[in-house]
Amino acid sequence: MNNDLKDKRRPENVELRRRIDRLMQEGSTFIEQNFKELDITDYRYQMSEAVEELCLDDDTIYQLVEDYIIQILKSKITFYEYIHKLKLDKLENRPLYYTEIRNLAHKNLGVVRNLRIKDAEKLLKIIMDEGDLDYMRLCVKALEITAIKLNPLCAYETLRLIEVKNSL
Repeated sequence: MNNDLKDKRRPENVELRRRIDRLMQEGSTFIEQNFKELDITDYRYQMSEAVEELCLDDDTIYQLVEDYIIQILKSKITFYEYIHKLKLDKLENRPLYYTEIRNLAHKNLGVVRNLRIKDAEKLLKIIMDEGDLDYMRLCVKALEITAIKLNPLCAYETLRLIEVKNSL
């Protein structure tokens, strides 16, 4: 037990906590500045709602939420790629086909509806319906932030793994 306490107080864990705290603060400010009308700034996920409605235990919902966080943090890269492609098409006066980005949003929307994650649901609905590419990009950033808020440690570890993978 004493070793567990020592492990938690390691210097790299202090830095990890600082990074997560900074990420949470900056994320909250970003959402407050850009999405006041959605009323998601102070949203707190209620896992008990998903547990009750889906008739699953806490551990299963917790694992599904972690899977969602990983999925959305990976999906954000694809969302940005689709937005970039659409921006290039727009600059070159080509027709804009939103099918790919809307399909990805729809896939993730099903997950958040099942897990009853209401802030992400609002953002994904906008991504599915929006035509303004800059606003869509803001929504993807907010979606990332909302995923991070669900479980900052899981999100941070996922982001670190993505970073390592991209550096190889």
